[in-house]
Amino acid sequence: MPTEAVRELYERLLDAWNARDADAFASLFGADGTMIGFDGSQATGSSDIRGHLAPIFSDHPTASYVAKVREVRSLGAEGALLRAIVGMVPPESDSLNPATNALQSVVAERVADGGWRIVLFQNTPAQYHGRPELVEAHTAEVEAVRATGATVA
Repeated sequence: MPTEAVRELYERLLDAWNARDADAFASLFGADGTMIGFDGSQATGSSDIRGHLAPIFSDHPTASYVAKVREVRSLGAEGALLRAIVGMVPPESDSLNPATNALQSVVAERVADGGWRIVLFQNTPAQYHGRPELVEAHTAEVEAVRATGATVA
């Protein structure tokens, strides 16, 4: 089971985002890997992903991710699915902003050197319309991770 390797890949992804490093972020994707952003934007391949993120990182003070992994599931011998809940801490704050809570999914594949690359990263808003108790529970679960100083638990 690739649990630890895929969790590590995911943590490197969030670390690259939090460092505002488009090159490091894009390098984690396979040649035809796809990123689907919070706003629905899509980029495919390292070059496209890098090109999409570089101006965002240079022109906007992006918030930092904190995540709680809910599941890592093997998809045969060469694939895996990771699902997580995330919160974001705006740059001018030290608290999570519940309006930016999200669900993230990563599909990863084992590559020839035995490592792992991202095939699909999807970041979906978790607004829980009409269910404020779910927003509160999501935020509290991610806040418990943030309180430890970790990026991913």
